[in-house]
Amino acid sequence: MKIGIYGGTFNPPHLGHLVSARFAMDHLGLDRLIFVPAGDPPHKELPRNAPPAQTRLELVKLAADSLLLREKIEVSDLEVRREGKSYTADTLRVFRERYPGDELWLLMGADMFLTLQNWKRPEEICSLAHLAAFARTERDTGEMLEIQGKYLDKAFGARSVVIQLPQIIPVSSTQIREMLAEGEGRKYLPPAVYGYILRNKLYGTHADLRALSDSDLRACSLSMVYAKRHAHILGVEEEAVKLARRWGGDETGARRAGILHDCTKYWTREEHLACCEAYGMALDPQERENEKLLHAKTGALLARHLFGEKEAVCQAILWHTTGKADMSLLEKIIYIADYMEPNRAFDGVEKLRKLAYTDLDRAVALGLRMSIEDLKRRGCVIHGDTQGALDWLIQYGKGN
Repeated sequence: MKIGIYGGTFNPPHLGHLVSARFAMDHLGLDRLIFVPAGDPPHKELPRNAPPAQTRLELVKLAADSLLLREKIEVSDLEVRREGKSYTADTLRVFRERYPGDELWLLMGADMFLTLQNWKRPEEICSLAHLAAFARTERDTGEMLEIQGKYLDKAFGARSVVIQLPQIIPVSSTQIREMLAEGEGRKYLPPAVYGYILRNKLYGTHADLRALSDSDLRACSLSMVYAKRHAHILGVEEEAVKLARRWGGDETGARRAGILHDCTKYWTREEHLACCEAYGMALDPQERENEKLLHAKTGALLARHLFGEKEAVCQAILWHTTGKADMSLLEKIIYIADYMEPNRAFDGVEKLRKLAYTDLDRAVALGLRMSIEDLKRRGCVIHGDTQGALDWLIQYGKGN
């Protein structure tokens, strides 16, 4: 197996890092790629306002997850946990012990490659892993890299390759930090990384979370879930806005409810319960045991208390999973948009989509029936609010 080791301060991780990583996987035929954020890097002092190593680790996890290759990419906390300076030779020794029969590749930028002979124990580094240098600019492609490769081979027995990147991201982490402090730089970051930075006010950002633009709110929401959920969240947002336009509803409210509806989807049960207790949200016994039900409650609480959304938006998030009797227009829109957004694929979804634009009440009733049938098929208990929502529509002649 071929394994790439990609270290760095990642302060912050940006699209240039991800382009390099993805291309290296293809160019070298890597079976696995491991990001290794440095704890205390020996080659440079971190800026005074740099986030703690644990925070940079979380940023790298979000960046790596955005590649949607969870089975091939991991993020190691090896250097973050290590006390003292993070020396590459020590890191490679650990991975060599962990993967004794595999081919290791150390990935690095051209500047690092050109100074490797000055690192601590370069001969050990070259004995433990092959070297792959990223050429990020035209000037990196000159004969200097070729000369360096021959020198490292002769001096330390290194095997090295230069990877000429087909896509250049002309920015450094230093420049991005400067831009973030000025309210710029988001275009160079994965949305989830940018959202995490905003939520935690890193790198001199000072966003008011209760007055975010749609794009900043979206980034914050995406930073709270795994990347595999992003397409669904964006799909619900898109569908909710279209439905609001069709039925004369609040398009802004629909957009923001769609953006936030699943923001706590991957919380643990303990996190959900702690949030509900903190804000006085009453829960029934069924809700206490079911994260699928709890995420609607805590999503509504964050929408209200963290992001300052208006009550109609919070209520739409609150009821998007179970529904309830006598739903408002916005509540119906978010409920059905969640059910039939463009990424959904199940028997009957096309019928549901057509009905949502011709008779919203009957579409909601059909969605409730489908949900109830699915829960019964899986032996799950039907929540009273779900049955109550369908009963109300039938009672008033809207659920036939």
